[in-house]
Amino acid sequence: MVLSAAIVLAAGEGTRMRSSRPKVLHTLAGRTFLSRVLAAVQGLDPGRTAVVVRHQADLVAAAALEADPDAVIVRQDDVPGTGRAVQCAIRQLDEQAPLDGPVLIAASDMPLLDVDTLSRLVEFHESSGDVATVLATVLDNPTGYGRIIRRADGRVLRIVEQKDANGSELAVHEVNTSVYVFDAAVLRRSVAGLDSRNAQGEFYLTDALESAATLGSVGAVAAPDPLAVEGVNDRVQLSALARAHNRRVCERWMREGVTILDPDTTWIDDDVTLARDVTVLPGCFLQGSTTVESDAVIGPYTTLIDAVVDEGATVERSRVQSTHIGPEATIGPWTYLRPGNELGRGSKAGAFVEMKKAHIGDGTKVPHLSYVGDADLGEHTNIGGGTITANYDGVHKNHTRIGSGVHVGAGNLFVAPVRVGDGVTTGAGSVVRHDVPDDSMVYSENTQHVVEGWKPAWER
Repeated sequence: MVLSAAIVLAAGEGTRMRSSRPKVLHTLAGRTFLSRVLAAVQGLDPGRTAVVVRHQADLVAAAALEADPDAVIVRQDDVPGTGRAVQCAIRQLDEQAPLDGPVLIAASDMPLLDVDTLSRLVEFHESSGDVATVLATVLDNPTGYGRIIRRADGRVLRIVEQKDANGSELAVHEVNTSVYVFDAAVLRRSVAGLDSRNAQGEFYLTDALESAATLGSVGAVAAPDPLAVEGVNDRVQLSALARAHNRRVCERWMREGVTILDPDTTWIDDDVTLARDVTVLPGCFLQGSTTVESDAVIGPYTTLIDAVVDEGATVERSRVQSTHIGPEATIGPWTYLRPGNELGRGSKAGAFVEMKKAHIGDGTKVPHLSYVGDADLGEHTNIGGGTITANYDGVHKNHTRIGSGVHVGAGNLFVAPVRVGDGVTTGAGSVVRHDVPDDSMVYSENTQHVVEGWKPAWER
């Protein structure tokens, strides 16, 4: 079935999140709720996709267009309710070109909504001949959800919101997920007569289903995966849903050949890629578009953000962002790799080392207590502990180049811009301010003075 259009409802404030950020822009496993729902909708290739915005409309609209540049942004007016949101969307879409055919409607606070679930709904709608179909699920605890009330023949009679339900209706466990398919003509007529005579004083989209039932049969199909249609109203629900989803992500990777010692303390975003025989130790966060190749060991207690870790590398107790770690490299513990680093095969960034925009050659070691920023280090060079590349002069970031086969003594300071040739040895405590030619030794004069018998004034 070809969808005439999809309408994504993203106008709500989400007051129960207690946040200055719109609810639909909160994230789960590295993606916003809105971008996740839009990705699921795009998987059905609708003719047009409308995103209805209201609360912090400009911010939500920008996020929608980032996720789907072709989305039609619909700005809901001050009249509240999901029914009003659909009224506004229908009017704007009809002004472009009259809708004709099935229309999908989805709320944007279900971050695990997926293409398979939506496809099941659309296929059921097509095969049933219903004028409208609601995606349902059955919950052990349906509190907070609209109840689906069926006729004796099993067709949907209406949906009753929690605040408007009586005792027998509250006992129903089949609930509305706020995802629907309507025939366009039926949707247009059904939302036209909505009013706000209800407990919340809003235009309910669920009332449109009761109107649709007077024009033809209304059906409901159960979502195959309850997690896919679980909504998020507060941070408690978000935490529970994120943990359930992350458990599935970890299990999927383990079945693909990844060793994850403790899934309960390992968090993996959806866009992360892990090769077979990767080992992830407890307390790790793998985020963004991170890629880890075979036989690499990550952790314990490591955060990777948009990082690439090649085969056989080890990253222990470190934070790594937008950095490429070469094969068999050793990182950590307590290492901070800021964006822009390239570390070669068999290289090392050791304990309490910080790097930024550093290119480290094959076999080069920066063992401990050093800062390397805006620098190129050649191959098989060893950097003594406590070394700093002083890259900032107060106005500009300047570059340091240290060649291959260099032995840097402890406590060196390289004042950029400076270039050190291949095969150089530097003395401990050197301050290198000027270029050093190949195959030489450089040291700084630092006369040691001893005052015997000296005592501080308060001890004299």
